[in-house]
Amino acid sequence: MPEFDRHWPATVEGPNLILRPMRLRDKGEWSALRRANASWLAPWDATVPDGSGYPANFAAMVSSQNRAARNGQCLPWAITLPNDYSKRPPMVGQLTVSSIMWGAARSGSIGYWVDANHAGRGIVPEAVALATDHCFQVLGLHRIEINIRPENGPSLRVVEKLGFRDEGLRKNYLHIDGQWADHRTFALTSEEVPEGLLNRWAVHRTKH
Repeated sequence: MPEFDRHWPATVEGPNLILRPMRLRDKGEWSALRRANASWLAPWDATVPDGSGYPANFAAMVSSQNRAARNGQCLPWAITLPNDYSKRPPMVGQLTVSSIMWGAARSGSIGYWVDANHAGRGIVPEAVALATDHCFQVLGLHRIEINIRPENGPSLRVVEKLGFRDEGLRKNYLHIDGQWADHRTFALTSEEVPEGLLNRWAVHRTKH
């Protein structure tokens, strides 16, 4: 595994948003955002069958994620929007690159959620494109995948817009909202986006 610690913490800026590390002082803003979006996110939120395995609280979650990030296992980012009137851009969601594998695989999996009031504005596609380019161009990963429930129309549109390949159905792949749920797997390799995924997204936006 490369010296991953020197790559974290990392902040990635795009044309319309910023991906920055989750911090302990985000507790109030993150908690309020999750409460406001509880019903919006419940059908897609991962759960644990026996109820164990989750950090006990927000501080434990952030500490665990950042420790894993320094060890090269994940990239836990807050999705924030630039704000000319504040030194602290508002958070509108979260994106995590998890299950990072090195060695012969050099792959990772992207998961995300966004505030319902900001859905459909191109925020998630740009966030996924920024994260993918960072993984390919900075970290040297080779493959990124996104696993989506077949019923999740908005997320299916995200991977369609970005040109991820549909690799088929995984039966009962993840425990979601209290039950095992099928997912479709979408993926990209670095050879498929030699000019970067953000550039592909920019071209898509100009055509639509």
